[in-house]
Amino acid sequence: MRLLAAAAAALLLLLLATAAAAAELPEFREAPAFRNGAGCAGAPTIHIAMTLDGTYLRGSLAGVLSVLRHAACPESIAFHFVASSASPPRRLARLRAALAAAFPTLPAAIHRFDARLVRGRISSSVRRALDQPLNYARIYLADILPRSVPRVLYLDSDLLVVDDVALLWATDLGPRFALAAPEYCNANFTSYFTDAFWRHPAYPAVFANRSRAPCYFNTGVMVIDLDRWRAGDYTAKLEYWMDVQKQEARIYELGSLPPFLLVFAGDVRAVQHRWNQHGLGGDNVAGQCRELHPGPVSLLHWSGKGKPWLRLDAGRPCPLDALWAPYDLLRRQGARDDLLAAVA
Repeated sequence: MRLLAAAAAALLLLLLATAAAAAELPEFREAPAFRNGAGCAGAPTIHIAMTLDGTYLRGSLAGVLSVLRHAACPESIAFHFVASSASPPRRLARLRAALAAAFPTLPAAIHRFDARLVRGRISSSVRRALDQPLNYARIYLADILPRSVPRVLYLDSDLLVVDDVALLWATDLGPRFALAAPEYCNANFTSYFTDAFWRHPAYPAVFANRSRAPCYFNTGVMVIDLDRWRAGDYTAKLEYWMDVQKQEARIYELGSLPPFLLVFAGDVRAVQHRWNQHGLGGDNVAGQCRELHPGPVSLLHWSGKGKPWLRLDAGRPCPLDALWAPYDLLRRQGARDDLLAAVA
């Protein structure tokens, strides 16, 4: 009897563990299938990189759906998902399964990012989410992605593309630029660095020989020439400033953004603002509601503290969160899968 009781207890523990593992991630519905149009013969392969983790998985899947929904040649898009090496194999398997359930035929690869590369270089910032190692993976795309990928479009996991992404992919980087992104030259550039930076006798000189005056740009949407990145050794240059921040002086407060500004600001191929209507998540502290910037919109970006899926779940959405909701693939109890017809 004791053996039977012990066996029953062991079985119960196993069932509980299995149930807990299954509950680690929510379930997602299968997205509609999107096919290439008649004019897609010979279309170039568009490589898109995004991070993949449990916290932002729901946003990532919505972002993928938005890209495919609005692309003229969706079958010509290859996705590269970057997952942290710190994720246990079971966790990674769950992420892979969730991706496959939502997009069974999606051309996608999952690449592991070695979080140890940045753990000793990350300093605390104004928001904990900005301090996660995966937030720094964009610095290492030239090492993570195969050499057969010469150019990549990096997209954050809290955005929607509402235009044909091929238009952004086709950005002309000219003869020398390694990176293209929308710039915001009306922003107070000095505010992205501390007084310790600006008072230092040498640090501000980093901006002296740029093509033009440095401007703020958001690193959630970037077109990157990976060959030029490697040739310019830009990963090492970004790491240098992270080491300065960690070991010498606190020169910034905003996670992975300031190193990009230190290395690239003033040497960025400017893209139309329509390709990053950012800040929809509010600031990094309160996450209050915000409106769109004036002008046309090709990409909506909920950068900042407030994420649309969290505000919708809490019953306190901002008006613009209603634009994100139709792309949400979360499977809800009793909901009908044909709700996706709105974006099919």
